[in-house]
Amino acid sequence: MKLRPPAVPLITVDPYFSVWSPANHLHETETVHWTGKPNHLLGIAVIDGAEYVFMGNIADGMPKMEQKDLTVTALTTTYVFEAAGVQLTARFSAPLFLDDYEHLTRPVNYLQVNAVSADGKEHAVSVKIKASEELCLNFRGVGEVETEQLAIGDVAAVKMGNKVQKPLHKSGDDIRIDWGYFYLAVQGGATGVEKLPVPFLEGLQHGNSLYMTFVTAEKALDETGALFTFAYDDIESIEYFHEPLKSWWNKDGQTITEAIALAYAEYTELSARMDAFAAKLFADAEAAGGTHYAEIISLAYRQVCAAHKLAVDKNGDILYISKECHSNGCAATADVAYPSIPMFLLYNPELVNGMLRPLIKYSRSNEWTNVLKFNFAPHDVGQYPLLNGQVYGSNRFEYQMPVEECGNLIIMAAAAAVASGDATYASTCMDLLETWAQYLLEFGTDPADQLCTDDFAGHLAHNTNLSLKAISGIVALGILYKMLGQPEKYADCMEKARAMSADWAVRAANGDGSYRLAFDRPGTFSMKYNIVWDKLFGTRVMDPAVLESEVASYKEKIHPYGLPLDNRKPYTKSDWLVWTATLTDDRAAFEEMVEPLWRVYNFSESRV
Repeated sequence: MKLRPPAVPLITVDPYFSVWSPANHLHETETVHWTGKPNHLLGIAVIDGAEYVFMGNIADGMPKMEQKDLTVTALTTTYVFEAAGVQLTARFSAPLFLDDYEHLTRPVNYLQVNAVSADGKEHAVSVKIKASEELCLNFRGVGEVETEQLAIGDVAAVKMGNKVQKPLHKSGDDIRIDWGYFYLAVQGGATGVEKLPVPFLEGLQHGNSLYMTFVTAEKALDETGALFTFAYDDIESIEYFHEPLKSWWNKDGQTITEAIALAYAEYTELSARMDAFAAKLFADAEAAGGTHYAEIISLAYRQVCAAHKLAVDKNGDILYISKECHSNGCAATADVAYPSIPMFLLYNPELVNGMLRPLIKYSRSNEWTNVLKFNFAPHDVGQYPLLNGQVYGSNRFEYQMPVEECGNLIIMAAAAAVASGDATYASTCMDLLETWAQYLLEFGTDPADQLCTDDFAGHLAHNTNLSLKAISGIVALGILYKMLGQPEKYADCMEKARAMSADWAVRAANGDGSYRLAFDRPGTFSMKYNIVWDKLFGTRVMDPAVLESEVASYKEKIHPYGLPLDNRKPYTKSDWLVWTATLTDDRAAFEEMVEPLWRVYNFSESRV
């Protein structure tokens, strides 16, 4: 990968257990949670009795190994270091196979460390990995941690957690887990516990303690190296309408120590499998959209997985729940799920149904239908990890996204059905999908002033792209009717969608081949990403010439770092940029639109 990752994935399990290196070199700065708050991991190589740091930022004068290489694939991150005649390789990996729930949800990630002589001489090498109390607290020092050392066969492990355990006791956005237990383990080595004084560490801004508790695992390296694991048992994962739920991996009673033991037993097989998956993903993406596109989505893969938690409801059905980042911390948000689904449609469409289930259940609740009396789709189902009903905007109508979310959920249901070839789940909620489609027919032709997924750009009436969402929603319902053996209803939907599309093309036209941001704003532009489903479904209710001329008009509007979202501001959104690029049938044009996005990530000073 030639792309310089803004932040490098190290541990990627779920929204709480997620550790990154926001730097070019692993020892350049502290490792962090995705929120940017410290989650210290320290790596020290002992070479012929002298200590060298290769991970984390230690400020006591300890020399650093020279970082020689960094390779990131969809499932692995590999660093190469050198010092004192030794070359050290550190490989982080996460077996996130989307069609394999056992490994997707098992909360165990790996670090394989190997060393070889770089100068032809023999060297004695051992490695110490240290993990701070920050991994099981919101901030260091805000709670007292307890530790326990244990043996799991030939694996030495150490457990650390908040002394006061209150699973699922809070929700929010910029917060980290403070319940459950973190486990650091090594095969054939030893573990320990120590307190390090704060002055020995740089960048500590939070908490009141002068010391931080670290758990340590260490092993002398031989030709097989050392295999460390990082694991987290959250005890209870999600509160679902006031009922605590577990994840898939422990739904039948498996313990975290059993999961760690399995992780070690399967590592050799899983390592090869991870490499094969990542290589195929890269090759497929490169063939579809070029090398830089393949690098972008290889970097994105683990991030997208770690933004979700897979739980199981009392009926045994999966719930695939996202957490919004720096946006109220909403859980199972419809307009967050919508842009994420292409990856899941490709690798496991049932996960899209898992995204829909919480929203469908809430839509049938007494609160939504009888108390709030809303006849459109909800924005979300709560604040992560508590899915007890929407709290965003105190449920006031002006904070809802009626056209946006109705379209999103119908499209998601249809896309999952098409990708899997099975409309069974969609058939169980057709009454809701039909109600929402009727809402789109009534209000989607020329939407009123209301929120949409681009609400940070400001409220906007007569939004042409939002109107395209309504058209795509009608098309999606028609697709479901066709799959469910109702050809007359399918034809009716297609007829209505074609009429809406023809009307749209007249009212949105600027007269120069481009189309407006809002129907009442001539001379404006915006990305028209919502109509991409017409192309993907093969329905073509919109005149292809309209899309062709619209996409052609973007060329002169592209900035060095991408096509703006619309004419109001120079910023853009990575998801919608790639969706918009997908509208073209010209491979070169697609790459031309995606290339600036690669440059953003490669050169951005923001290490996000």
